[in-house]
Amino acid sequence: MQTLLTRALETLDDTAALAAEVATLLAPGGVLLLTGDLGAGKTTFVQALAREYGITRTVTSPTFTLANEYPIPMGGKLVHYDLYRLAVPSGLYDLGFEDALEYGARLAIEWPEKAQSVLDLEVPQRLRLNLTTDQNGLRHAELLKEHLS
Repeated sequence: MQTLLTRALETLDDTAALAAEVATLLAPGGVLLLTGDLGAGKTTFVQALAREYGITRTVTSPTFTLANEYPIPMGGKLVHYDLYRLAVPSGLYDLGFEDALEYGARLAIEWPEKAQSVLDLEVPQRLRLNLTTDQNGLRHAELLKEHLS
């Protein structure tokens, strides 16, 4: 793993600035894994990322549908997965995961640990955004580039 950046996220503007940086790193077919506790800001980050790609539709957490697709005006799609309720790792395949990868969508995946075995098999190179909150309530972000052997 390689740390690409770390940031304090004190405001929504800080989150938007981080999303602007990540948007340049997440190429078509790229996968961004978002980790953090409930309320850490994963969906808020995906909303900011979507705005960076010119998506004007309302971006909501796919808590119950598990996946939402958003066309990117310049071409391609952003597919937002929320795997919190995923029953088994292989269930990711039922959500169109392979097709999204094959067709070069940019993927943002919340709760990736729910499908870690599938992600490790299918996506050996990916970005991981760890979102944490310190004891004072300040949010922090760490962006990593992962290469599995």
